[in-house]
Order: sequence, then C-alpha cells, then structure tokens
Amino acid sequence: MKNVPLVELAKTIRSKNAGVDHITFDIIFKDRAVYEYIKQNHLITKELIAQIYHMPPERIVLFVYFDPAKAIKFTIRRFKPSGSPGETDVMGAQQYPPLFEISLILPESLLKEKGGGNQG
Repeated sequence: MKNVPLVELAKTIRSKNAGVDHITFDIIFKDRAVYEYIKQNHLITKELIAQIYHMPPERIVLFVYFDPAKAIKFTIRRFKPSGSPGETDVMGAQQYPPLFEISLILPESLLKEKGGGNQG
C-alpha cells in the first residue's frame, strides 16, 4: 500500500459556478482502475469533502461517482450568492485547492506508472 496525493491521481480538479447559489466540482481521474478502487472502497465521500471544506455535509447538495468520465462530481451551496457583497470568487473557479489536501492509500499494484497507474 502506498499513500498517494490526489493531485497525482487526477488529470483534472476544478470548480465553477453552478448558478448563483452553488459551486460544482469535478475530480477526473487518469486511470479507470484507480477510479474504480476509490469508488468501491468509498475513499472519497461526501463526509470527507465536508470535513475538508469545514462545512456540514448538508451543504453538499450533490455527490456522485460519474463512471463514463472516471469522475467524482459534487456541488455545494455557497455561503453567499455569487457577486454579493463580501463574496470573493464570482465564478467559483478558485474553490478547488482544498482538494489538494486529499491523500489516498492505494495498493501499489494499481500504481504501475508514475502518477497513478495505467491509462484508460
């Protein structure tokens, strides 16, 4: 088993507006087998995301594993509407860096190549 930062397993980690009151996130994995292992073992959950963002899980209005894209998608309710006084990220595009804190323990057999294993 090896501890691997999420940023080494994903090819894309991003956030963006999902309307005025929500921000949506995508974590798109490089490797199908790594994605399936994470999904099957519930290594990234709604509760983990809530912990990282210091919010109650109820603020996460959507959390899905999206198999066709090897992706985890989730949507949170903003603390303030986009563009309102005191709100600092109108487009919601700068909300993903806390996801860089995630590190996952994976079998070394999944990590055949540097950066997350087999492609596909």
